[in-house]
Amino acid sequence: MKVLIAEDDAISRRLLEANMKRNGYEVLAVENGAQAWQALNAEGGPRLAVLDWMMPEMDGAEVCRRVRGEANLHYIYLILLTARGRKEDRVQGFDAGADDYLTKPFETQDLRARVSVGCRILDLQTALTSKVDELEDALRQVKQLQGLLPICMHCKKIRDDESTWHQLEAYIEHRCDAAFTHSLCPGCLAQHYPEIQDRMAAKAE
Repeated sequence: MKVLIAEDDAISRRLLEANMKRNGYEVLAVENGAQAWQALNAEGGPRLAVLDWMMPEMDGAEVCRRVRGEANLHYIYLILLTARGRKEDRVQGFDAGADDYLTKPFETQDLRARVSVGCRILDLQTALTSKVDELEDALRQVKQLQGLLPICMHCKKIRDDESTWHQLEAYIEHRCDAAFTHSLCPGCLAQHYPEIQDRMAAKAE
């Protein structure tokens, strides 16, 4: 998991970076809010960010607001770090779009636990997105079997949207989970294989 750390204090930034790397995370560290926003808005950017509230150029709360206001971004888990510990400050941070809020000074174990929670939530969201994609694909396949399908009146082949003709069973198998096995209906058995029908009738007697 790639983690962004945005902290303007150099010592605090290095300590946070070392802590995250020690726990196995890939870390991108920046020193102001503008750099944080640029990193999060980039293709393949971090999906979890630890943001100091008070930073130059753009504070952490504004970064949260911009992330939540960007519809094209995948979901990013945002943790705000701040010395502002009043209830009103926490509410303001959550209203800005933060997922979690940690008051300075804090224990490194507490930050590690909160980052771990964020990673689990992102993993669950990824799994859910994958299931939704599978469901949408299945629905698209079902929709392909709806509507008016051109079928040859003689050979019973079906024409697809690209004007290619397919055997009926091949067309359906490609668009659903059904599989075909060949058999004979009584009418075709009597018309094409009367001797077999006669033997079957004799055995029945």
